[in-house]
Amino acid sequence: MSIAVAIDRVEKHFASVVALAGVSLQIAEGEFFGLLGPNGAGKTTLISCLAGLSRPDAGRLSVLGHDVVTDYRAARRLLGVVPQELVFDPFFSVRESLRIQSGYFGIRHNDDWIDEILANLDLTAKADTNMRRLSGGMKRRVLVAQALVHKPPVIVLDEPTAGVDVELRQGLWQFVRRLNRNGHTVILTTHYLEEAEALCGRIAMLKQGRVVALDTTSNLLARFSGQTLRLRVSGQASLPNRLRSRATESDGCWTFHLSTLSEIEPLLAAVREAGCQIDELRLSQTDLEDVFLGVMQSASDRLATAP
Repeated sequence: MSIAVAIDRVEKHFASVVALAGVSLQIAEGEFFGLLGPNGAGKTTLISCLAGLSRPDAGRLSVLGHDVVTDYRAARRLLGVVPQELVFDPFFSVRESLRIQSGYFGIRHNDDWIDEILANLDLTAKADTNMRRLSGGMKRRVLVAQALVHKPPVIVLDEPTAGVDVELRQGLWQFVRRLNRNGHTVILTTHYLEEAEALCGRIAMLKQGRVVALDTTSNLLARFSGQTLRLRVSGQASLPNRLRSRATESDGCWTFHLSTLSEIEPLLAAVREAGCQIDELRLSQTDLEDVFLGVMQSASDRLATAP
């Protein structure tokens, strides 16, 4: 299978801040690929380098064999990017904005395709509305439409459903799934991990500018297979170190990964013996959020001890 996107030892620094520390990835044509990580992990910087908006300090990036620096015209034409920021021209209607975007790629008389995009993104009724008069969610739909107007074979979606209502989210994913089935490569960054779990066949996780996990979604889920117990405790006492070492903590909630259900009672007994009061308890099957928290915790431990 051909490589749609090749990222080879890419580094990027902003003064003393290391945004990317030698990232290497290969994404095959036709993949639905997830790029996950906490804020500041380097996801948007990597996308900016891929789109030619920022030049890497070292390494090489290419889109379908075209180097994004030395052959930037061809690489840019093959790529459609939906940015996080709501960037728009306030002087034009939705349809005019899409026609102008088409013109950047030398495309004219493509109103049939523009109409299809508008229909799939539920924008037909807003086609002649000025961009300034749209809600935030509607503006984000237009950004998606602009990224698709030149029919790029590689589509990058950087938090495309942030602040978007559930109905649009479902409609957008149906449209993007269809594009993917038709052969388009899709790269997704999102903080909605359930979206990544449902959509992405393979996932890379970044932390502090480094790839800390790269595997199929099914293999990542299997790595943390079993049950997950989430606890929220209160009281004067805190969880003892021997329990903390087994768990990950997020927003005051402790997550324990269990191999068997028989581990539950000894764990709860240890919590009670420590003098902690259990305010919330939830048992569930391991999902991508559990995997993400586990990978990030392991990566933090490794990076903290690295020379």
